[in-house]
Amino acid sequence: MLNGLKKILGLDANDRALKRYSQTVNEINALEEEVAVLSDDDLAREIAEMRRRVVEGGQPLDEVMCRVFAIVREAAKRTLGMRHFDVQVTGAIALHEGKIAEMKTGEGKTLVATMPVVLNALKGKGVHVVTVNDYLAKRDAEWMGKVYRFLGLSVGVIYPFMSIEERREAYEADITYGTNSEFGFDYLRDNMAISPSQLVQRGHHYAIVDEVDSILIDEARTPLIISGPSEESVEPYKVADRIAKSLTVNEDFEIDEKEKNVALTEVGIKRCEKILGIEDIYAEVETSELLHKIVQALKARYLFKRDVHYVIKDGEVVIVDEFTGRLMYGRRYSDGLHQAIEAKEGVRIGRENQTLATITLQNYFRMYEKLAGMTGTAATEAEEFNEIYGLEVVVIPTHKPMIRRDFPDIIYRSKREKFAAVADEIKECYERRQPVLIGTTSIENSEKLSKLLSARHVPHQVLNAKYHEKEAKIIAQAGRVGAVTVATNMAGRGTDILLGGNPEFLALEEAEKRGVDVEGDRKAYEAILEEYKSLCDEEHKKVVSLGGLHVIGTERHESRRIDNQLRGRSGRQGDPGSSRFYLSLEDDLLRLFGSDRIQGIMEKLGMQEGEAIDHPLLSRAIESAQKKVEQYHFDIRKQLLQYDSVMNQQRIAIYDERKRILFADDLIEHTWQIITDTLDEILESYYPEGQEADQRGAVLKVKALFNGRVAECLTGVDDRSLLPEAREKMVSLLRDEFEAKLEELGRETANTIFKMILLHVVDSYWKEHLLAMDDLRRGIGLRALGQKDPLLEYQFESYNLFQQMLGSIREGVARLALKVSVAREGKTPQPQNRREIRDLALVGSAGKASSERNIEPTQGPRRTQKVGRNDPCPCGSGKKYKYCCGRNA
Repeated sequence: MLNGLKKILGLDANDRALKRYSQTVNEINALEEEVAVLSDDDLAREIAEMRRRVVEGGQPLDEVMCRVFAIVREAAKRTLGMRHFDVQVTGAIALHEGKIAEMKTGEGKTLVATMPVVLNALKGKGVHVVTVNDYLAKRDAEWMGKVYRFLGLSVGVIYPFMSIEERREAYEADITYGTNSEFGFDYLRDNMAISPSQLVQRGHHYAIVDEVDSILIDEARTPLIISGPSEESVEPYKVADRIAKSLTVNEDFEIDEKEKNVALTEVGIKRCEKILGIEDIYAEVETSELLHKIVQALKARYLFKRDVHYVIKDGEVVIVDEFTGRLMYGRRYSDGLHQAIEAKEGVRIGRENQTLATITLQNYFRMYEKLAGMTGTAATEAEEFNEIYGLEVVVIPTHKPMIRRDFPDIIYRSKREKFAAVADEIKECYERRQPVLIGTTSIENSEKLSKLLSARHVPHQVLNAKYHEKEAKIIAQAGRVGAVTVATNMAGRGTDILLGGNPEFLALEEAEKRGVDVEGDRKAYEAILEEYKSLCDEEHKKVVSLGGLHVIGTERHESRRIDNQLRGRSGRQGDPGSSRFYLSLEDDLLRLFGSDRIQGIMEKLGMQEGEAIDHPLLSRAIESAQKKVEQYHFDIRKQLLQYDSVMNQQRIAIYDERKRILFADDLIEHTWQIITDTLDEILESYYPEGQEADQRGAVLKVKALFNGRVAECLTGVDDRSLLPEAREKMVSLLRDEFEAKLEELGRETANTIFKMILLHVVDSYWKEHLLAMDDLRRGIGLRALGQKDPLLEYQFESYNLFQQMLGSIREGVARLALKVSVAREGKTPQPQNRREIRDLALVGSAGKASSERNIEPTQGPRRTQKVGRNDPCPCGSGKKYKYCCGRNA
């Protein structure tokens, strides 16, 4: 009602934006005739001239927008035979302004992007076009690339298993296509590079995200992680799984399906202690970590289902994307959950990985100077887009009126009754030859429905977790006469379903069968294409007469967007169509989030076996439940961002420092500055102003970090007032040692080695910091029991951890810079502790790649006394042994 009043009073922001855009569209249309008479070369020359004015003259893009858009429209007509509709130009303006354009399925979003892409490419900083899968990235780069190359712009595409040189070339192009994960992982890999030659990206200027709701909302909680295997044994996972089998639901542990959590009860903890034969499971770090693995084993058994959340393929556990139904090869659940599932299924257990670099998609895309997106379903999440990314949603009207009929939901008592009814309706549609697309929420459900259809002798295609290329071919023909396609709700996203079939896909398939070279023998291919165009035109008329594509949803998703996306596959470009959702009281949404009101209505009606009801009241109650779930997930994503933003600030600081090191020509003075800063920090720490000095601690620390000669300067220095003279002596000794080291190595070699030391030490401690932050994040929620805000506590604790890490980095650099040596005639550096042995070895191996002379690792003294994990580390860092040298001991 409020929205209607806003429209009447002219206060609706969307209407105001569309009105403003329409004036610009008229200006662009006025240039069409003028641009149409220009030659191909003239069009390319104009783009080159405008590029010069923008880059060299600093002319704003808005001043050349109308002319550029008119030229791009003309280029699309000449290269693709496609002319941008006015509503597509409207969407293009929204994208250029850094907004999200919501355009219904089939409205030509791929073509819309060409206008803002060309315009923003004029700055010469690179434009990134982000898609949901590799197939679409390659397809769109090739398809729309004809327009870009026609205008003199270069196009690149990134995909898995490319070489560094190929990736860099793709990023150097004016326009780069790729998936969100490829862009994100390249960013992380760039920030792990040990030389400028390994970098591929050149900044984050402007990005258009296709299917923006899928990438920035559905996948926002999934962090991109580059990890390496840890040295932990996999045996504890088997032990945890055996214990989990013996525990009883409700008595030993409780399950929260909404939160996907498992909590052990006091009885359960006692039972675990009895099985393990220990008195207190929390007494030791090792046993408390085993308790965590038991909880993960319980989650694996009771919350993660085979063929729903994952599949077993070639003896491996492969995750199924909950939104697309696709297999996510190479992805693993974190925090030991994947190992717990492997133990449950009896397959080979992989070692738990240690994070080397990570970033969430939320924070990655927030780095772009200007971000835009397009999708068919964004309005329901407008608040989140605005709050998290600062993106406004503009709903673009359709080119032709929408005439699809959306029938009310039908609700049954059980899933068995529901699927039987779905199969019966599909059979009815098949018998009258009306094409049907059925959306399922899991592989398990699609296979269940497939069996029911086979029993009814209904030919059909099943789409779940196939290759993207095959998926696109199948979904493109879902609109043919009599076609029955069972797919996960989001399958084939990015591929239009044309009523009567897609002639281009069919022609390519036929050409392959006949052995016709599409590029080499265009005449033969064009003949096949014309043949199928005629066939599809005939089928189109027949399908339209049957009512168009009928879409059936077998379950309501937690998000209304996913349901709208499924419905949107029907009724494109003014075509007829229909949709209906079938539900049951056993569906997860109604069971977990459905209000008592729904249950009450169903009970009052006294439904019988096989009986169903549909009523607008129930549909509204279901939509209300969905809104609650959407808000719940939004709150989770918002909280995740608040926590990850803390890490993001630290990530930016570390990565900026890495870049300075990577591109620095001379690091000798920088290294010396670190050495003196480290010395000053030690003296300040052990000789605090206004407090008692700790002379013995200072001597031990300086001796451990530098050497005995430097430490001797503190003899008799038991008061802060005596420090200046002692410091001067210490700095003098360290300077002499540093100069001797430079003379021994040679300045050029020393500079190379110092760069390797700096990069290695930063990376090594950053990796450990990520692990410490994971541990902190996992337990910080318990602070709420003490009436403390977990987020504030996390910010405070993480700041302290970060400062400790920075101090450890400086100490690590100072220690190694003075002790590093070139292996020559048996002469080897003598490390003081296990960390130093490891650091020298790693720097040595890295140095082999960049220097003819390398550092030889040596064996240090054997530890004679066992150090407790919680004891102070013998190296003198001030940290606990488990967080220092004991990490890899």
